[in-house]
Amino acid sequence: MAGQNDLRVVGAGLGRTGTKSLQLALQRLLGAPCYHMAEVFEHREHIPIWEREARSAEPNLDEILDGYVATVDWPAAAFWRELAAANVDAVILLSTRSDAETWWRSADKTIFDGVRRGIPPPEFLEMWRQLTRRGFTDRLDHDSAVEAYARHNADVRATADPRRLVEWQPGDGWGPLCAALDVAVPDEPFPHANSTEEFLSRRTEPEPS
Repeated sequence: MAGQNDLRVVGAGLGRTGTKSLQLALQRLLGAPCYHMAEVFEHREHIPIWEREARSAEPNLDEILDGYVATVDWPAAAFWRELAAANVDAVILLSTRSDAETWWRSADKTIFDGVRRGIPPPEFLEMWRQLTRRGFTDRLDHDSAVEAYARHNADVRATADPRRLVEWQPGDGWGPLCAALDVAVPDEPFPHANSTEEFLSRRTEPEPS
């Protein structure tokens, strides 16, 4: 699974928690690629692999994550526990929003609206169903999604090694990441990408987070 200690950061945070900004920030800090859902749309051949491994009791993501030093966002977040176990020195990064309702408003307008309307291609939608059944919920109404979001975050906090766990929210900037990775804070603004408005502007080529 992703090679022993190939990953420096295992992202446990769900989509719409600033993960695209985190991807750019981690690539800047680590000088190597970070896997985000956007990678799936650049590598469509990964879609059936994610779907297959989401069904597996013993997933193996080496084929997909070879060459990456970090993961954030879905689909990798659905496998955070396995990735953390396989990469014992990696930081476990839990990205969240200020509260569940803030997260819901962002996710509902972007990812969930697209899934409900069947905007992504069928193969993506099947992958999404398997991923959400694995570790979230495939019921995308307000109560089900908010409960799944809270349950997921609570589970990460309760089960991740506290010595490895780093929590981060949009607005926290470089500090928590640089401290955890023991690197200098860059002399540049923290990246800000994939706002709700930017997401919706790409409706003709949808990306889920």
